[in-house]
Amino acid sequence: MDAFQALVLGALQGITEWLPVSSEGQTMLTMINWLGMSPSEALSCSIFLHTGTMLAVIVRFRRELMGMNIKSKLMRTVIIATLCTGVTGIPLYMLFREGFTGGEQATLLIGSLLILTGLMLRLRGSSTRGMEDITTKEMAILGLAQGFSILPGVSRSGTTLTVMLMQGVKQDEALLISFIISVPAVLGAIALDCIAGSPVSIQSLPGAAMLASSFITGYATMDILIKFAKEISFSWFCISMGVVTLALTMM
Repeated sequence: MDAFQALVLGALQGITEWLPVSSEGQTMLTMINWLGMSPSEALSCSIFLHTGTMLAVIVRFRRELMGMNIKSKLMRTVIIATLCTGVTGIPLYMLFREGFTGGEQATLLIGSLLILTGLMLRLRGSSTRGMEDITTKEMAILGLAQGFSILPGVSRSGTTLTVMLMQGVKQDEALLISFIISVPAVLGAIALDCIAGSPVSIQSLPGAAMLASSFITGYATMDILIKFAKEISFSWFCISMGVVTLALTMM
């Protein structure tokens, strides 16, 4: 990977992270089919790309993060959701990393999961409850659902928002919770990938370029794309992307 390719991947991550279309799925499809990477290499790079957008979330929501205390409902939600994310996320990470060695297999899975994400986005409930109304059981369900987003093609933001909206949480509070719980989830995924032997290093030129590009693009586009995502239904987009991906793989 050269610096230009790294910048393109970072920009793709920075834009798609805020949309319920699976940024991991989009970047992995690009790396497998454009750069000829193996699924495990593409997964590691995709996880690394989330570092930049995670930093953008920390900067954008720094007041909310600094204002949390150990007794707050938001902190409790973060802790319980993060623990439950590991319950589903770690086994699925290992399954994908060890189980998919061919690019065609991985692409078929990504296409199928994009369709599943599109169908899931059609499930929305009435949103009238606040953060204080979320129960411990609902926090655990939120975390378990977030863990599935380690699979490329499953949108983390789409999954967590859908779960909370189906539980009746108001959209603005669901959006805040979704962003905040992404920080420890990304840190956990990065740590897990480093333990497994991630090939990406921030000290390399492509690594630094990916990090800078995903952070700058992500921070610059966050508010615009969040507003855009609220007004547009991405259900059919995900389904269409999945169908096209499967069709191209089978040709």
